[in-house]
Amino acid sequence: MRAIYYEQFQQLPTVRNVPDPDPTPHGVVIKVEATGLCRSDWHGWMGHDPDIALPHVPGHEFAGTLKAVGKQVTRWRIGDRVTVPFVCGCGHCSECSSGNHQVCENQFQPGFTAWGSFAEYVAIEFADTNLVRLPESLDFATAASLGCRFVTSFRGIVDQGRTLPGEWVAIHGCGGVGLSAIMIASAIGANVVAVDISDEKLAFAREMGAAATVNASNVPDVVGAVREITKGGAHISMDALGNPTTCFNSIANLRRRGRHVQVGLMLGDHARPAIPMDRVIAHELEIKGSHGMQSFRYPAMLEMIEAGKLRPQQLISSRISLDEAASALTRMDRFDGHGISVVTRF
Repeated sequence: MRAIYYEQFQQLPTVRNVPDPDPTPHGVVIKVEATGLCRSDWHGWMGHDPDIALPHVPGHEFAGTLKAVGKQVTRWRIGDRVTVPFVCGCGHCSECSSGNHQVCENQFQPGFTAWGSFAEYVAIEFADTNLVRLPESLDFATAASLGCRFVTSFRGIVDQGRTLPGEWVAIHGCGGVGLSAIMIASAIGANVVAVDISDEKLAFAREMGAAATVNASNVPDVVGAVREITKGGAHISMDALGNPTTCFNSIANLRRRGRHVQVGLMLGDHARPAIPMDRVIAHELEIKGSHGMQSFRYPAMLEMIEAGKLRPQQLISSRISLDEAASALTRMDRFDGHGISVVTRF
């Protein structure tokens, strides 16, 4: 099969032929019909993820059809249309038993703990626990765009943030994660303040439902601006970028007893950011991480998509080839343009 492949971190990836995968007894092989390009893949290529063993095939946001099914898989058949969470739970550890597959003690992550979806085929473990059946009405590119960005934002806004209609939500960073969060929060009736340094991205954020915007490159006091717009601070705030400044601002712009959700990855030199802990204590703020979403929570999101309340297809800015993705992967730190790029040609 053709796949994007690299043998050293920060080495220019190439597209080459590698062996097709085979399913394990509890696993499956998926024919990749579409796969999203995500900044998490850039972090992996940079060497920020200790789980990656070289040589490597990246990619973790995808959708496709089952090509092969392991002998002990009971719920799935060849030809089924599927996607998977980017964190796959083992199904039997204590976290999985409590319904928290997204923090499984023995988790399987395509594109990180194993070869990923920037390829014609990808092998997935723990299939009965993790595969998600796709409705016929959902095209593969849109399903792939749900990947880690949209589902992580959905769980971050709905489950971790416990967002209610009428509340103020601040979203710091208007990349794929932030735009997804804006769309989801707006769909459930919250008022969103979008924060970014690009007027182009902020204009698109308004199209996705943001009620107000703050350009952090022009405003000397982002926290003060958000608190003024929200008349006292956001009820929920999300760092969708993963930067010490956006993390600090997201916590500091909360009103009393507000909830901060950290979704943007904090890796490398950013792994230990400053936190306004004095305010966390005095105002009884909540700080929560959000790391993907369990497969059994997908139906709630898919129902909103089928009903037209969520339109993730609006976030797709380009459909590219596997060959184009090899070089695009190395430029993910530049934050060029807006929206999501999806590989649809292999």
